[in-house]
Amino acid sequence: MTPERALDLAGMFKALADPVRLRIASIVACCPTGELCVGDIAAEFDVTGPTVSHHLKKLREAGVLASERRANEIYYRIAPERLGAAFGEMASLGIVDAGAVSS
Repeated sequence: MTPERALDLAGMFKALADPVRLRIASIVACCPTGELCVGDIAAEFDVTGPTVSHHLKKLREAGVLASERRANEIYYRIAPERLGAAFGEMASLGIVDAGAVSS
């Protein structure tokens, strides 16, 4: 693994290491429609809207979430290509179980 790739992966894992961010990613990933608007995500937390927006920004910057603006709402979805590539790389290094990654 190159130093640049290690830095990239570390940024993604750092973003997911925060409990609120990990929960946001989980909520979005488990949504039947595959995406949620900011208001629906914020309703799941006892923190201010700006705090949720901050966490969403960090997840988006890390490549965990993708977003799309529609009228006055922003919808978020998991970026599976980014997460899949990261966990696939970790599996190829023997850090995570390859069977668990493909499930």
